[in-house]
Amino acid sequence: MQLVVGWETHSVRLRDSAFLGMSLPHRGAELVSPAVVVDVARRAEALGFADLWVSDNTIDRAACFDPLTVLSWVAAATTRIGLGVAVLVLPTYHPIHVAHQIATLDQLSGGRVRLGVGLGRQDEYAAFQIPTDRTVRRFTESIEVIRALWEPGPVTFRGDIFPLDGVTIGTRPSRQLPIWFGGAHPAAIRRAARLADGWIGGGGSSNASFIAAVPQLRAELERLGRDPTTYPISKRVFVAVHEHANEARVELTRWFSEVYRRPDAVEDAGVFGTPEEVGEQLRALVTAGATHLLLNPVDRLVQHVDVLAELASR
Repeated sequence: MQLVVGWETHSVRLRDSAFLGMSLPHRGAELVSPAVVVDVARRAEALGFADLWVSDNTIDRAACFDPLTVLSWVAAATTRIGLGVAVLVLPTYHPIHVAHQIATLDQLSGGRVRLGVGLGRQDEYAAFQIPTDRTVRRFTESIEVIRALWEPGPVTFRGDIFPLDGVTIGTRPSRQLPIWFGGAHPAAIRRAARLADGWIGGGGSSNASFIAAVPQLRAELERLGRDPTTYPISKRVFVAVHEHANEARVELTRWFSEVYRRPDAVEDAGVFGTPEEVGEQLRALVTAGATHLLLNPVDRLVQHVDVLAELASR
């Protein structure tokens, strides 16, 4: 695929203008059938989507699967499509475990893994007995430890949070895997520009906040001497497509109400409508700077894969 980063018109096919990922149906008002999860994965692969993604929602009022377990499940059912988590709430995990689990998944899947990480919400930390002070330091040290453990040889790391002395994990990936950061706060944007291999806007955050963050990210990348045109910029998009726009609105409103407890978010964080309307909204995100769209249907899950693939080819 030719990735056109500087795209400034709505006259080109969406598939030619951004990489398109598909969310696995792993979270909702009720647990999704494992067979449906596999059907979505296989259909997305057959239709040429770039990758499959899950989110990390262990502490959740909604029903959800563990992210790395469900990715392992679909890794065995697919052969070439990428696999990613966006985002793993990194401070609630020990980086040695993360390095080993992600490396194992990458080896088992034949080198298809992307890792997205973020700080998450501090109100989640108590359940994991994680202190809420020095969370950024905990986060950045975790990144350093993970990357160090993915290199050959024992790791000695003089960290404040995670000091290591000659540690080696049992499985390493064949290369340094890409790590994307989430978070739209200006400090998070600066951190992503400095330390990450890509950035992803959250599905629950508004489309307007994503559009506002992209110039900040690009400016910081340029300040650091990094090329903004080769740096992946993604947005998770909760989406509903229907021939009747109001039906799409109802589906998406129900999702935000049941899963996020925020039915009003449909207006600023969701993308819904007829195929033509959804296509225009997605192209607007690409025009604003998205080089990757993580499409997250909320209903009619397998059907939506076909609908979005057809829409992307127009």
